[in-house]
Amino acid sequence: MALSLVERLLGLLYAAVIDALLWLFCALSPRGPESNKRLPPVRDPLLLESATQLAQKIRRREVSSVEVVQAYIDRIQEVNPLINAMVQDRFSSALQEASQVDKLIEEESGGEEVLEDRLPLLGVPLSVKESFAVQGMAQTGGSVSKKGRVATVDAPVVALLKRAGAIPLGVTNVPELCMWIESHNHLYGMTKNPYGQDRIAGGSSGGEGSILGGACSVVGVGSDIGGSIRLPSFFCGIFGHKPTPGIVPNENQLPPTSGRQGELLSTGPMCRYAEDLLPMLKIMAGANVDKLSLNKKVDLKKLRFFTLPSCGDALFTNSVSEDLKQAQRKVVERLETDLGVKVEEVHFPELKHSYDMWFVCMGLPDHDGNLPTSFSTLLGEPGPPVWPLWELLKAVVGKSNHTMASILFGLLSKLMNPPLSALKIKEKLQQDFEELLGTDGVLLYPTFPRVAPKHHHALFKIYDLIYTAILNVLGLPVTQCPLGLNQDGLPLGVQVVAGKLQDHLTIATAQYLEKAFGGWRDPGAN
Repeated sequence: MALSLVERLLGLLYAAVIDALLWLFCALSPRGPESNKRLPPVRDPLLLESATQLAQKIRRREVSSVEVVQAYIDRIQEVNPLINAMVQDRFSSALQEASQVDKLIEEESGGEEVLEDRLPLLGVPLSVKESFAVQGMAQTGGSVSKKGRVATVDAPVVALLKRAGAIPLGVTNVPELCMWIESHNHLYGMTKNPYGQDRIAGGSSGGEGSILGGACSVVGVGSDIGGSIRLPSFFCGIFGHKPTPGIVPNENQLPPTSGRQGELLSTGPMCRYAEDLLPMLKIMAGANVDKLSLNKKVDLKKLRFFTLPSCGDALFTNSVSEDLKQAQRKVVERLETDLGVKVEEVHFPELKHSYDMWFVCMGLPDHDGNLPTSFSTLLGEPGPPVWPLWELLKAVVGKSNHTMASILFGLLSKLMNPPLSALKIKEKLQQDFEELLGTDGVLLYPTFPRVAPKHHHALFKIYDLIYTAILNVLGLPVTQCPLGLNQDGLPLGVQVVAGKLQDHLTIATAQYLEKAFGGWRDPGAN
C-alpha cells in the first residue's frame, strides 16, 4: 500500500523538524574530548577462542581457568577505559573462583565427559547486563535514584550459568531503566562502540554489545523487549539471540515488567561466536529446554528461505541504507549458490503499523485488568513519579538526574495514543507469519535502517526501532548475525527469523552465515 501524498508531506516535514532538533541538541550538548582512537588489537590467542573451545581446553587441562580469566581481565583493563562498557567488576572473586575450578579439575576422577555433561561452561568467563541481579554487584538499571542498590541474590538465568561453571567478570552498562537504544545514563556515563567511539553501542544491552565486540568477553547475558539484544549485537558486530518468549526465565531484572509486557520480553545469549549460541541457550532455558528442539540436527538445504527487504511505507521511518540492502542481497545469493535453495522475496503491508502495534502491546493491562506501571513512575522509584516536562526544563540547565532520552520517552508515553485497531492488524500479521514460516521457514529482515549511528543521533528517530520491535510483538525467535564491515569499518548485519519454538533453525543459519561471512571481526585489526 503506497503512502498518500499527505503522508509523504508529513514524513518530509517530520524529517526536517527532527533534523533541526538534532542539530540544536548536539550543538547545545556539552562535549568532552572526543576520541576515536582505534582499540588495541587482540594479542592473546585465548581471546580468540569460543566459549565452547575454552571450556574443552580447560577440562583437558590444556589451559587453566585462571589463565583464561586473567587474559580477559587484562583485556578489559586495556580496552574498557576507551569504551566504558563494564561498569563494575568482580575480578578478585573471579580469579578465586577460577582457581577453585582448576582444583576441581585436578581432583575430578570421572573424566572429561562427566565434567562436560555436568558443567559445560566450567571455568569460562561471562559478562552480564547490569539490570540483572548478580549477587554482590550493583543492580540499578542505570538510574541515579537507585545508586547503591546491590543485588543480594542471582537472577535465575545468572544462577543457571554459574551452575554450569561460568564465572562472571562484572556487569555492563545500560540506558536509564533500559528503555533506549543508546547506553547512556547519569550514573555510569556513555558506552561507546568498539568499532568507532563516536558511535553508539546500542541498547538496552549496549554494555554487553560493546564488551563482547571489543573482545573483553566471550559470552554474555542480555534481554530484549523491543530489540535490546539484537540492536547492540548488530551495532557491535556480534551474534545475539532473542528466544521464543517464555522459554528463558526473565525474573529479577530491572525494570520489572507489568501489564502484559512480559509477553514481549525475552532474555537470551549474546556471543562473539555462533557456536556458543546453542550451548548458552540450552543452559539459560533451564527446565524449559525440552520445549525447544535444540538437539535436532538442521539440514539447511531442506528449509524454505524468505527475504523481506524493508518495512515498506512506514511513516517517519528511515529507508534501509544501500550498504545494508547489499549485505542482505549477498546473503540471498550465498544461500542460493551454496545450498541450492530458492530465496523468495516477500512483503507485508501491515508492517507500516509496526510501531503502533508495539506501543499498544506495551500498554495492555494484564489478565486481571491491571495497567502496566507508567515509565514516569518507574523513573521516580523509590520516590514519587517524575514529571517529564519539569525534568525537560531542568535538563536544559543541566540539573536533571535523567537523560534526555528517558525524559522524551516519558513524554512520548504520556502523549502517544495509538489506535486499538493496531491489535487487529497484529492478529492478522501473526497469522500471516505463522503460515509463511511454519516449522521449516527462515526469514531475513533488516535489524535497523542504518549502521551504528553517532552519539545522540538516534534520539529523535525512535520509529527506526520498528524493525526489531515488531518481532517482539509477533513473539518469534530471532538471531542477529554479523555480515562483515562496511567501507567505514562499521558492522553490517541481518536478522534471521523463524516460527515459534523453532530457535534451532535461526541458530543453525547463524552458524552457516558465520562461515560464509567471517562472523565477528577484531575491531583493532588493521
